[in-house]
Amino acid sequence: MTENTKAPGDQAGSGKLRIIIKLLIFAALLFLLQRLLMPKYTGTVIEGNFTEEYYRDDTAHDLIVIGNCESYENISPMVLFEDFGITSYIRGNANQLIPQSYYILKETLRYETPKAVLLNIQAMTVAEQSTEEYNRMVFDSMRWSEEKLEGIKASRLSDEKLIEYIFPILRYKGRITELSSADFRYAFLPRPIQSYNGYYLRADIRPYDPEAFPYERRREDYSFSEKNVDYLNRIADLCEENGIELVLMKAPSAYPVWVDPYEEQIEAFAEERGLLYLNTLEHEEIGIDLSTDTYDGGLHLNVYGAEKVSRWLGPILSEECGLPDHRDDEELSRIYAEKLAAYEAEKESQELEFEELGYISKYRNEG
Repeated sequence: MTENTKAPGDQAGSGKLRIIIKLLIFAALLFLLQRLLMPKYTGTVIEGNFTEEYYRDDTAHDLIVIGNCESYENISPMVLFEDFGITSYIRGNANQLIPQSYYILKETLRYETPKAVLLNIQAMTVAEQSTEEYNRMVFDSMRWSEEKLEGIKASRLSDEKLIEYIFPILRYKGRITELSSADFRYAFLPRPIQSYNGYYLRADIRPYDPEAFPYERRREDYSFSEKNVDYLNRIADLCEENGIELVLMKAPSAYPVWVDPYEEQIEAFAEERGLLYLNTLEHEEIGIDLSTDTYDGGLHLNVYGAEKVSRWLGPILSEECGLPDHRDDEELSRIYAEKLAAYEAEKESQELEFEELGYISKYRNEG
């Protein structure tokens, strides 16, 4: 055997190594392509970023808010800290179902244990998801865990495939012809933070218009689904097991209509479990004016309405849940000062933009 001739064992080992290297290169290329194809949500639908943004906040939170859009559009964590020193984060998503809120909360406990959890209960009226897009906005950017897997199983539509959540490239391969500059820019770079501790800031004003909403027909049965009741109990159990105060809240939206049978069921549940329930629709002292405090005709509050709710909510959370005032904490005060500066700048920027578009904001020059 000459010096340049390899033994059969060496040749076999070399061949296996080449195969492994090729497989690794192929897997890396698929990963790169998947990162490129997944939606970046940097345009008008920024809600798709909310799940991921939580992981980029390094501070602890005494209050975690969970729920659908009535959570992330009606409470301002910036005001809760500025006025009361309450540290909070909203882990809400568009049309976030009650089972999804449970798994979001359970996953949150991997990272921190808040003193209180505020659950917006309007989602109790929604028995199942309406579109895949809402599920995707909840789970695509959620870190892999048992909670993510179980959450997907609990809420995916009948035609959604679990394998497409495990390997999103299978779902988004069709976007190859729709890629934008943002897809390339943020394939590997962090996307800009677009919420304020999970709060979606809107400064435009579109007054309440009852004619803009469809007529709601009376139903024979207004009972919440068994699945939602089950997961609401799971949320209550999870909070109790971890020494967390659970607060239930109904936001001050004009639509969908919150009817008496819904109210009665939540009141009964809160009484049975010994929970604080806040129905903002019954508290005129909040001062909500749907001619000025909503940006979409009464579905959700704008920033002016959300700040009113937060200033009303702060003392209740401090007194009833014992949430401490952290404004004497130098490091937290520094962090929140930076966030508040960005928050106020964004509010002013939007006010200017909407005034130029013809929307009048009477709050523009007020404190």
